[in-house]
Amino acid sequence: MRHQRGNKKLGKPTDQRLALLKSLVQSLFIYNRIETTDTRAKEARKMAEQIITLGKKGDLHSRRQALRIIPQKDVIKLVFDNIAKKVQKREGGYTRIVKLGFRKGDGAPVSMLELVE
Repeated sequence: MRHQRGNKKLGKPTDQRLALLKSLVQSLFIYNRIETTDTRAKEARKMAEQIITLGKKGDLHSRRQALRIIPQKDVIKLVFDNIAKKVQKREGGYTRIVKLGFRKGDGAPVSMLELVE
């Protein structure tokens, strides 16, 4: 059975949800850490780890697959040249989620998603 195998909807239509996740992952690769809500961090983690795994392969096909997910050449170049080289020996778990507490305005649980060095 495939219970609980889908993506979280995050209260947004598909196009807005994908744009949000791509933006979060882009920011993660540029700044090495981001603060966001728990559920957004968990969903962005899936996409980020997938792109880093493609970066570890390093061939042209993997680069094109990564560009389909995030169509920013400079960010993908950063992942393939720098980030993938740092985590080359790791089998997975390239990111870490640290819980920070609750947001003041609406009480949403906030986490920090960061790259593991």
